Amino acid sequence: MDQLTATLDRGWDLAQRGDSAGAVACAKRAFELDPQSPEVHNLLGFSAALAGEPEAALEHYRQAIALDETYLEAMLNAAEVLMHPMSEWDEAVTMCDEAYGLAQTDEEVADCVLLKVDALISKGDMEEAARAMKLIPEVPFESPNHVFLIGRAYYELGDIDRAAPLIEEAAKTDPAHADAQYYLGLVRDEKGDARGATEAFLRARALDTGREAPPWAPTAETFAVVLESVVRRLDAVLARYIREADVYVVDVPGAELVVDGVDPRALMILDAPAPLASGESAWGTAESSQRKCRIFVYQRNVERAAGSVEHLEDELLHALEREITAVFLEKGGETKPDPRALN
Repeated sequence: MDQLTATLDRGWDLAQRGDSAGAVACAKRAFELDPQSPEVHNLLGFSAALAGEPEAALEHYRQAIALDETYLEAMLNAAEVLMHPMSEWDEAVTMCDEAYGLAQTDEEVADCVLLKVDALISKGDMEEAARAMKLIPEVPFESPNHVFLIGRAYYELGDIDRAAPLIEEAAKTDPAHADAQYYLGLVRDEKGDARGATEAFLRARALDTGREAPPWAPTAETFAVVLESVVRRLDAVLARYIREADVYVVDVPGAELVVDGVDPRALMILDAPAPLASGESAWGTAESSQRKCRIFVYQRNVERAAGSVEHLEDELLHALEREITAVFLEKGGETKPDPRALN
């Protein structure tokens, strides 16, 4: 084995273990050995993505493709970054189509199609996504992850009957697959199996808590500062609903909350005070100040959704806007504040 290959192998080993700094160091050493190697740029891109630097990752992937126009792996890696966290759905679809033209094995075809379907679903084009799913090879896949991803795609397209057996199989074959356990909970919930759904959600939660935070994740103190900044960015009307709220930041929802029906991957929960009595508004009164709203923010789940530190603030903002709207503005007005309190 030559020095370049050994260095790349070491870098990928570190990357797969989540050591972005070690992977970057190996990639840089490999770059010194051969700056024109597409494999080196692919590793640099993967390491940058792992470190929460999607723009740098995409630049390296594109360089790898420029050096080797048939580099399928770099194309798929680029498509993933374009989707999450960059939300460049159309570019991702184009990249998947280019990769599909190069795919040779059933697994490669499935990888290209599944990424394209993910992008199409994310942009809201369900009809085109359903058409793309027909390109998935009708063969048994050995990898539990392929089985899961196909099942997940069917679930997101609303085809629960086709999704259920695939997700069940993936979760059974690989009990440590957190995403498979989570989607198993979703499928069972759709089918009315509340107890089975809760058990799957609890397994997913346990697996999620066992994972290390992403390399780019901020400290709890820094996260709190980001959250404060997000609250200041809120629209003035929405902000007044949580002006006196107590905010708590924890990693993920507690097991007891999951048993009570809370999504283990919820980004946040807004616990609003109940009205004092039927037909009576507590807002704007002295007594209401003792009945504060509470906001529980789940840092690990927010980080998963954001995908990078640059997208953390926007993810928090959108989640907070959704929660305030759902709790205060979509319940027939029963928890809206007294108009006098808005003046």
